[in-house]
Amino acid sequence: MNPCAPKKLAIPPIDWFARFLNGPEVKPMTVEDKGRLAVRNLVDPFNLITILGASGISVAADSHSAYGPGMAGFGRSVGVSFTQDLTNNFFNVFLIPSIVHQDPHYHRWPNRTIRRRVLHCILQTVWTRGDNRERMLNYGNLLGDAIDDEIGNLYIPGRRTNAAATAERYGVDLATAPIDNAITEFLPDFARRIHVHVVFIQRIINTVAKTPGTGSGGQ
Repeated sequence: MNPCAPKKLAIPPIDWFARFLNGPEVKPMTVEDKGRLAVRNLVDPFNLITILGASGISVAADSHSAYGPGMAGFGRSVGVSFTQDLTNNFFNVFLIPSIVHQDPHYHRWPNRTIRRRVLHCILQTVWTRGDNRERMLNYGNLLGDAIDDEIGNLYIPGRRTNAAATAERYGVDLATAPIDNAITEFLPDFARRIHVHVVFIQRIINTVAKTPGTGSGGQ
């Protein structure tokens, strides 16, 4: 081997599962930290790709929806989905947690029993941690979802905006919130076992759930 030959730099392997392991922090999050987390969630490439994909599938499957057919309908669907993500991250991840001093992360319990982890997924939708590591109501989720839905009434086409429909959507949001927690909790274990890089599944499910016609965006 030629000692004068330039050495190749070793490229560290990509940790495809790091996105799920972002809490708890070593120190309490500042307001700036929560803002950066909200922006990172919003502009995450997987998030943007799945918004485009879900919108394309939605418009192709129903050209008579409130969005309309073709590229115009696709553009409206993308705009609505992105706006939903924007309001969700602003209120649920940044603003409300900053005001009430809540840690907006989901905290995994990878070393507990399956039963306790499932219960943890359910409980953390309403009961989470504060910046001081003490337990507190999950204001970001409980208040944020209500605010997101009311704002959505202003711009989501073809949506029923009466009190009964709004209350129904809010109930569905709370009932399905543990699903997202379960994905964050268990997907790294499952994916490592089968050796498949499926980190984008979380974003796909999140985006589809918020697409008007399903989940929180339903009519």
